[in-house]
Amino acid sequence: MNQNGKNISDKVLANIAKVIIGKEQVAKLLLTALVADGHVLLEDVPGTGKTKLAKTLAKSLSAEFNRIQFTPDLLPGDITGINIFDRQKNEFVLRKGPVFTNILLADEINRATPRTQAGLLECMEERQVTIDGVSYTPGNPFFVIATQNPIESAGVFPLPDAQMDRFMMKLSMGLPTKEEELAILDRYMSKEPLAELTSALTLDELLAAREEANQVFVHNCIREYMVNIIEATRTAEGIVMGVSPRGSIAFLRSVKAYAYLQGRDYVNPDDVKAVAVPVLAHRLVLGYGVDNNGNGENALMEKIIAGIPVPTEDFTA
Repeated sequence: MNQNGKNISDKVLANIAKVIIGKEQVAKLLLTALVADGHVLLEDVPGTGKTKLAKTLAKSLSAEFNRIQFTPDLLPGDITGINIFDRQKNEFVLRKGPVFTNILLADEINRATPRTQAGLLECMEERQVTIDGVSYTPGNPFFVIATQNPIESAGVFPLPDAQMDRFMMKLSMGLPTKEEELAILDRYMSKEPLAELTSALTLDELLAAREEANQVFVHNCIREYMVNIIEATRTAEGIVMGVSPRGSIAFLRSVKAYAYLQGRDYVNPDDVKAVAVPVLAHRLVLGYGVDNNGNGENALMEKIIAGIPVPTEDFTA
């Protein structure tokens, strides 16, 4: 057993719970993506706490944090930065954009044009930013949390498939229960919890956790189980394009990180089931006439998982 991962999970999730009522599984998956060196897309209707959750995770880490408010008039250079001419030095100097950070909140990402959205493609996948032919490193670690409103909202541009595929997970906050809503009102009656929040994890601890999570054991039968799920997405009725090899790698990294945060040094089928829908569903391209509002993709992914036999071997060796 590896209790270090469980200790990290308990500390960070307890810190998040000081601000966010409920949504424990969403917070756990968000932390999983962070440890797995992935990026997360939070999609839901306005006002459900997407931005607040992202800010809460950022404050739970002693890391540099930047936020971009995406709008239709935002340009790629506003994200990455540009070279400007310095008259005193008589040369061009780089004015760095907000991507030069550790945690980047891309708020309402689908309100910008596809051209501007593409400004994040390189730094999300290759962890580098190219400006006028020169490549720079945005930050280590570099973690993007993007929020977006549902695609049927007014004034939004659907994310291209290439952009969607670069998000390790797509998560939804959902509305609170009656009890959770009452707890929210009580907590925010006289103070702003986010303003009082302190960090629970250092950058060095996060980087060490990533190294430890990478050593989590994945049995051959678990890997075959994962591949069977991925293969099924490529042959299932109603799906035009299934999960890509990039998605397969993200699937592997996420199950290892999820198991690590549970305090185990091996992956079991429950870890696979826990992350399969948030990691794989948003990568599916559905055919014409198939429900394509996000819930349809999730339901189809759950149906695929239910049809794949679960391995029963000893997963620890």
